[in-house]
Amino acid sequence: MANDIRVCDKCKFTRIKSIVPKLQKMAPDAEIKVGCKSYCGPCGKRAFVYINGRYVSAPTEEEVLAKVEPFIKKTVQSS
Repeated sequence: MANDIRVCDKCKFTRIKSIVPKLQKMAPDAEIKVGCKSYCGPCGKRAFVYINGRYVSAPTEEEVLAKVEPFIKKTVQSS
């Protein structure tokens, strides 16, 4: 099952041009959706990423990426 990652293009604490490629590198199988998440209260104060049913937030883009990593589902390669 692919990772479901969503980021807001209106968030003042993340840059779509930088965060999306970093997320793609962390989770190559991910379906990354960009658009408003109607999470304006927290989004106006911190960077956030919605990943696999969970909102993860931190003061900066780099910190939120570090906090997202444990929630990325790793794909298992079968022989």
